[in-house]
Amino acid sequence: MTSRDAVPDLAALRPRLPSPLRESADGRLERHGVRLLLKRDDLIHPELIGNKWRKLAPNLAAAAGRTVVTFGGAYSNHLRATAAAGRLLGLPTVGVVRGQELAERPLNPSLARCVADGMRLHFVDRSTYRRKSEPSTLAAVLRAAGAEDAHVVPEGGSNALAVQGCRALGEELRGRADVALIACGTGGTLAGLAAGLGPDGRALGVPVLRGGFLGAEVRALQHAAFGGPRGDWWLDERFHFGGYARTTPALESFAEDFEDRHGMPVERLYVAKMLYALVALAEEGAFARGTTVAAVVTGAPFTG
Repeated sequence: MTSRDAVPDLAALRPRLPSPLRESADGRLERHGVRLLLKRDDLIHPELIGNKWRKLAPNLAAAAGRTVVTFGGAYSNHLRATAAAGRLLGLPTVGVVRGQELAERPLNPSLARCVADGMRLHFVDRSTYRRKSEPSTLAAVLRAAGAEDAHVVPEGGSNALAVQGCRALGEELRGRADVALIACGTGGTLAGLAAGLGPDGRALGVPVLRGGFLGAEVRALQHAAFGGPRGDWWLDERFHFGGYARTTPALESFAEDFEDRHGMPVERLYVAKMLYALVALAEEGAFARGTTVAAVVTGAPFTG
């Protein structure tokens, strides 16, 4: 177990940074004069995949040997990545899971993986979960979980530290693409990406949740991380396919076709929606001819 106040040696995990940037020909884009680059953040680390590495690494360093507590739903990629990081670095982890009723059911494969990696699960009712950012509610949850002195990472991993970590993604793409395209859940990766791109790059976020709230979240995260707005970014909220963890036959067919065309596994809940948006926007003429778009592949399909 990592001793208290010892900073974990993240370099020992051998992250592949910068992540590969590969040109990938796609006739659907080429006929509109759009050049596609795939930013393979899914290849950074086999267990801390994509933006999970970029967001978790600075938080794991800040934990300095303390228990890491974080939050998520029953199929949270973020919970799995945090649990894996805890196992690899010897850090104790606690996952606060939305849905008290889940405590009475067999664990699904995602939560079972968390437990196998050493994460202790603490289930809370949905009303409490919605209020988890309130100081009194958070304190009560931490007491109940036996983790009052923990380093707390918010749902999805997006806080000021995570945004600062994701700025490196934009820096890796600076001067390489006109537009950087990314799927968004909590907005932290987009906030950092935009900050790192520099004056000649733009970032486009594709939210995978419904609600229209993400713009305010990105602005708040940039203020927390950098003291104010950074970079040129915008959102297109039309491609959530019904909301988080929802897909349609059309999206599934698109993802299978993209896999065949490009020889790359496509994660369905985030990456497929982002890539679908890219093709749709190109067909709408959203990108001027000659535009280079870097599509950030933030995750890989869960294999159980």
